Amino acid sequence: MHIENLVRMANQIGAFFQDMPDHPEALHDAAQHIKKFWEPRMRRALLAHVDDGGAELGPFIREAIDTHREMLEPLVRA
Repeated sequence: MHIENLVRMANQIGAFFQDMPDHPEALHDAAQHIKKFWEPRMRRALLAHVDDGGAELGPFIREAIDTHREMLEPLVRA
């Protein structure tokens, strides 16, 4: 999947959750949604994009990713 599509989907998720009245809960729920519904390679690609500057990511979803990065990192199996 191309990073442009992942960024678009992440921004859509952010747009849905950003208007929740409890900001910390909204950040958690947005990150939880990505963890629950995105496969590990999609999450790895998104996190790599953030590490490269995160171009085109909206401020809310970027904050959600930064705040809950550990939740989003796929487990590495030996």
